[in-house]
Amino acid sequence: MPRFPVLGILGGGQLGRMTALAAIRMGVHVRTLAPQHEGPVAGLGETFVGDWTDPRVLAEFARGCDVVTVESEWAPAERCASVLEGSTRLFPTPESLMLVRDKGLQKRTLAGAGLPVPPFACCRTPDEAIDAARSFGFPVVLKRYRGSYDGYGNATARTDADVHAAWTDLADVDGLLVEAWVPFEQELSVLVARRPGGGAVTYPVAYTEQRDHRCHAVVVPAAVAASVADAASKLALQAAEAFGIVGMLGVELFLEPGGRVTVNELAPRPHNTGHYSIEGSHTSQFENHVRAVLDWPLGDPSLRDRCAVMVNVLGHRSGDTRVDAMAEALAIPGVAVHVYGKETVRPRRKMGHVTVTGSDPAEARSRAERAAELLIL
Repeated sequence: MPRFPVLGILGGGQLGRMTALAAIRMGVHVRTLAPQHEGPVAGLGETFVGDWTDPRVLAEFARGCDVVTVESEWAPAERCASVLEGSTRLFPTPESLMLVRDKGLQKRTLAGAGLPVPPFACCRTPDEAIDAARSFGFPVVLKRYRGSYDGYGNATARTDADVHAAWTDLADVDGLLVEAWVPFEQELSVLVARRPGGGAVTYPVAYTEQRDHRCHAVVVPAAVAASVADAASKLALQAAEAFGIVGMLGVELFLEPGGRVTVNELAPRPHNTGHYSIEGSHTSQFENHVRAVLDWPLGDPSLRDRCAVMVNVLGHRSGDTRVDAMAEALAIPGVAVHVYGKETVRPRRKMGHVTVTGSDPAEARSRAERAAELLIL
């Protein structure tokens, strides 16, 4: 009889934790490898802690795995690929990850595939960046090519002096990315789960609210016209195909005046805007990521109820993790609390999230916001 597969996960943070939980529920054996002890994956399957750039560490970790996947695009997938033995597969592929993790290359690939993106320029010098900003018109957004996420590595520039200051902070040896400011009406997100052969499903279009360049809340489905939802879903599928993604892909989008939808950024993994799906969808994004990389049939991504709302819980202080008012938060009807198990907290660090499902988005969001405010981690 066939045995249950072994899934290796490069990364030990909250995405690895929730992916592992989904895999274990289906009987999949899980291994995780993290460069340092983080806490979120502790006790879930077999955990490795070591230098994940060391071929010997990677080989020991990957030996016996049927599939290795990544928690984030920053995991050293290309190094892992070089030590894989036998029939062990790696998804998403290093080639796909390389196209996404460099913001300049990501934008060029999207544009080359004919997908609508805001005006952008890959600039090698401060003067080039200022010229680009002036041509687009201030304000503009400047982004570090590699290592920018969740608001880290981004800056808004409104003057030439702002561009110079951001250049000092963000530019690498090959410069940085300058993007035109988009006067969007809403920020949207679509999640795609895609198998190796190209079969894919899309999750409902989500409305995402950002605060300080970080996701604060997600409401699903987004209150947009059917034509907008259809366009957003089609763009997400096209992006997954253009980048050859296997697993989950988070596609962040702008809804511009007049109903035009453009692609902002991609994340080749389970995405913060999809955390609601654990309680809110028939099949969570984490389960579908596992199914996709194992090349199993994909599950139903539709909502269980009329709506779902997720609110992130961020750190407010520095020090050891503790929780205040958990009982009060859990006393709010219908609230699902997720705490990621991180041992230390710092301001703005993602420490957990809460989800509420229901029939009224405004009422569900009110409950989710109250619960998140109570959880001081």
